[in-house]
Amino acid sequence: MCYAIPGKIKSIEGRTVTVDYFGEERRALNEIQNLTVGDYIYAQGGYVVQRIAPDDAREILDVWKETFFDLQDVDVRLSRIDLDRSNLSSKTGLILDLALEGRTPKKEALEYLLGLENEAERNYLYKSANFLRQKHLKNSCCVHGILEISNFCRHGCHYCGISAHNKGVERYRMSREEIIEAVTEAVETYGFKALVLQSGEDPGYSVQELCDIVREIRTRFGVLICVSFGEVGLAGLKELYDAGARGLLMRFETSNAELYASMHPGQTLATRLEHLREAARLGYLIFTGGLIGLPGQTRKDLVEDLLLARELGAEMFSYGPFLPHPDTPLGAHPAVSEAEVLNLLAVARLVDPTNAKILITTAFETLSSNARRLGLLAGANSVMLNVTPVRYRQNYALYPNRHYRSEDIQNQIEETIELLGSLGRAPTDLSVKAG
Repeated sequence: MCYAIPGKIKSIEGRTVTVDYFGEERRALNEIQNLTVGDYIYAQGGYVVQRIAPDDAREILDVWKETFFDLQDVDVRLSRIDLDRSNLSSKTGLILDLALEGRTPKKEALEYLLGLENEAERNYLYKSANFLRQKHLKNSCCVHGILEISNFCRHGCHYCGISAHNKGVERYRMSREEIIEAVTEAVETYGFKALVLQSGEDPGYSVQELCDIVREIRTRFGVLICVSFGEVGLAGLKELYDAGARGLLMRFETSNAELYASMHPGQTLATRLEHLREAARLGYLIFTGGLIGLPGQTRKDLVEDLLLARELGAEMFSYGPFLPHPDTPLGAHPAVSEAEVLNLLAVARLVDPTNAKILITTAFETLSSNARRLGLLAGANSVMLNVTPVRYRQNYALYPNRHYRSEDIQNQIEETIELLGSLGRAPTDLSVKAG
C-alpha cells in the first residue's frame, strides 16, 4: 500500500517495481512503457499509475517529508492499547489476546465479539483492532473518489432505493462527455488518484460503451479505475479489464444463499460469486462485502460474510448498515445501531489484520455523524468521497438523506484531510501538491 506522494523507483524486475518512500519500500505492478530505475511515480492499489517529473516530485517530497513522520508518530500514539483490563470478562480478554498474537479467533468467538454490548469491552475490541491495523498496515488511509454515472437499474432488490420497483426516483444517465468532464475535474482539479465508476445495473450502457469510457480515462489520466456496474457477465469483466479497469467493487451483500435469493428476486448468490472469482482470476483488485442488519440475518451469517470476503482475497472490505428506504419492500424494517456496525468493522480487522483495507461506507456515515472517526479508530482505513456532479447526486438515492448528497468536493476533501491529520493518518489516493 503506497502513499499518494511520489515514490522513486529503486529496482525493476519484469512487471514489478520496488518503490522508495522516505526509506520505506513498496512493490507495485508497472504497466507504463519505458519506466526506468530512478524515475518518480505515483502508485495506487499496487499499480503504477503515473510517471512524474523529477523536479516536481522533489518539490512535493520536500514539503511532505516532515509531515509524513509527524503523522506516523500521532498514529502510533493513538493506536496504543490501554492496559487496564479490569472491566473485561475473562472470555473477552482471552479472545482478544489470541487475536493480538496474530491468531484469528474461531467462528464462535467472532460471533461472541459481534454481540458485545458492554461499553468497556467494545472499546477494548476497537482498540485491539486499531492496534492490529497500525501494526500491519501503518497509517495510510485510502481516499477514493466515487462517480455515480447512472441510477437506472434493471433489478428489484428489496432494500435498494434505485431498484426497478421504485417509481418515485428521478432517473439519470450521464453521457460519455459528462463522465469525462467529471473525471477531469476529480483528477486534475482535486488530485484524485483512484476513482470508482458506479451505476445501477443499467441496460442503457453496453459493455462496449463502458469499455470505451474506461479506455479513454486510462489513456488520458494517471488514475486507478475501479468499476461497479453490477453483473456484466464474465466476458464483460474481461473486456473491462483489457480496457484498463483494475478494481471491481461488487458486494455479495450476504453469504447466505437463501437470504440472498429472498432479497434479490431472479438472482443467485452463485452467479454473484462466479463474477467475483473470475474477476480475481483476471487480476482485478476485489472490493466486496455485505449489508449489516438484513431481516433474518444472524451473527453466524455475518461471520460467514467476513470469512467469505477473506476467502475471495478482497483488497477492500465494504460492510455497511442496512438503512430502510420507504419506497422499497423493506421500508418498515429498522436500521441497525452504530455499535453493531463498529463491532463488525473491528471484527473484520481481526479476520484479516494484515491485508484488508476496511471501508467506512457512506451508509455508515448516514447512520452516524461520527462514523468516520469512530470507524477509523476501530480498525478501518479507507473512506470514499463523492465526486458525482451535485445535479445528479441526490438522485442516487440508495437510502434517504444520504451523506454527501450536496457537499462540494473541496469541502469533502478539507473535512477528510483535517480528520485524518488529527488521527495521524496519511491520505492515499489523493495527490499531495506542493505550495
